[in-house]
Amino acid sequence: MHDHHHSQSNDKLELLKIASALILFTAAIIMNITDTFKILIFFAAYLIAGGDIIIKALKNIFKGEIFDENFLMVIATVGAFAIKEYPEAVMVMILYRIGELLQHKAVEKSRKSISQLMDIRPDYANIEKNGNLTKVNPSDVKKGDIITVRTGEKIPLDGTVIDGHALVDTSALTGESVPRELRKDSHAISGCINTNGLLKIKVDKEFEESTVSKILELVEHASSKKAKAENFITKFARYYTPAVVAGALILTLIPPIILNEPFNLWLQRALTFLVISCPCALVISVPLGFFAGIGGASKEGILIKGACYLEALSKPDSVVLDKTGTLTKGTFKVTEIHPANITENELLELCALAENYSNHPIAVSLKEAYKKNIVTEKIRDVEEIAGKGVKANIEGDEILAGNANLMRTFNIQFTETDTAGTIVYSAKNKKFLGYIVISDELKEDAESAIKNLKSLANQTIMLTGDSKKTAQYISEELGINKFYAELLPSQKVEKLEELIANKENNKSIIFVGDGINDAPVLTRADVGIAMGGLGSDAAIEAADAVIMDDKPSKIAKAILIAKKTMSIVKQNIIFALTIKALFLILGAYGFVTMWGAVFADTGVALLAVVNSLRALKS
Repeated sequence: MHDHHHSQSNDKLELLKIASALILFTAAIIMNITDTFKILIFFAAYLIAGGDIIIKALKNIFKGEIFDENFLMVIATVGAFAIKEYPEAVMVMILYRIGELLQHKAVEKSRKSISQLMDIRPDYANIEKNGNLTKVNPSDVKKGDIITVRTGEKIPLDGTVIDGHALVDTSALTGESVPRELRKDSHAISGCINTNGLLKIKVDKEFEESTVSKILELVEHASSKKAKAENFITKFARYYTPAVVAGALILTLIPPIILNEPFNLWLQRALTFLVISCPCALVISVPLGFFAGIGGASKEGILIKGACYLEALSKPDSVVLDKTGTLTKGTFKVTEIHPANITENELLELCALAENYSNHPIAVSLKEAYKKNIVTEKIRDVEEIAGKGVKANIEGDEILAGNANLMRTFNIQFTETDTAGTIVYSAKNKKFLGYIVISDELKEDAESAIKNLKSLANQTIMLTGDSKKTAQYISEELGINKFYAELLPSQKVEKLEELIANKENNKSIIFVGDGINDAPVLTRADVGIAMGGLGSDAAIEAADAVIMDDKPSKIAKAILIAKKTMSIVKQNIIFALTIKALFLILGAYGFVTMWGAVFADTGVALLAVVNSLRALKS
């Protein structure tokens, strides 16, 4: 808020300076006064409009940064005063000032789209003390404290709802307008707004570790990761400006000496040449284009950590996707029950009892499908067999529930199935009881997401730790080009390394995962995209881009935004360089006056800035 007022007062001061300089300039032209007075009024207008620029140029000279646009403006206008072109010198500064103000407004507009995301920063947390709610700084709240969030307030820290029911607005984080429901035992994410109801939340993480804190840190550092195009402009300006000054010196000295032309005429051309040469269109519009692209993406709930990743996203070779939690919901459900010499209900009951003490998603899905209360007294001697399943004593019978390897370990005669999904085989006292199929549901937009990605990248590839049968089923269902199944996390990294080694030159391998166990792969890819950044610390840490909700369709959206941004940046570079080159040639031959030079410089910069702002609209 302070920054907003500071920016507004700066703009008012700028407008006041421009208006005062214009009034003095007009007075000097229309008033019937002596030449000395005219020169003094022009000089006063020049100082009001260009005083700051002169100070900046002098400061930069002392820092060793001689060749910048401030230096070019000062040299050109002081030269104009020297050859008695007073109105031109003043107008150069006034128009330059107007251009700067309009550019500042444009930059502010694109910054606002990112600062809207900064509005997620909570101002306070409510803690109950002696029966009263007290507002405290979120960073003073400890893990395990109970906070209260009333209607209209932001959730300040991550935690678990212990009491209350409410709908929360997550749009600042996800770009989605549909509210999310929170009730007892729900996970509450900082940065969301409570739209109705009262929530009591037990804090799981301190403020520095919370989702909101990590997102703010990510956004604040986004501008520091420069793209190749930005680095090109920085290098270009370093060589371009001294070359232009050298060109202006040659224009001033060579024609009068060799061709015996009037010195004043060529000095005026050289000064016009300097004004045209200002590289502001490039220096401002290229970073602004990337900034606007990052801002446009953040409106869609896609956080991109810097311009270099936006650039890499724009040229995908392969899009590699993890299966669970990325293409599928990661929520397992019992879809088929195939008993042998037993009823469906009996098979489900025995498996649910055996898996009762496990928190594994497969165990949870069995207990959910069973629906009844489990009588724990029936269960004894539970033994988890790593990577295979469980053995338990249920009412005196030895029950096995797990994968095919578990059956083989205990020498059970069983019929192996090749059904797609996770299979839980069961046996009672060494006799096969049948099997249960547990499937992970595909996300609603997974199919359309893959279709869009195939049109944007050379190929789509799925990596999964799941069985070949399940991977093949999902691949065929979604139309994925290739899949690799039964992979351990380390093998996923190896596969990615292989793809990176064989990719097309200058293109990127994009990996998309849910961030929970994909951190090594996310870090290794040219661009690592984490899905469902809400609540996944590992995702926000390891990824180069974070999709805040769980929609795979946003991957194609991110690539499209990146492609549009890069095309805008390239347009700006080509447009600015072409116009500059044309006007520099015309200026050198005397076809463009200093007035025309200012319009060319400021006009090109403004057109490039307006073009950059198109990147805000995704």
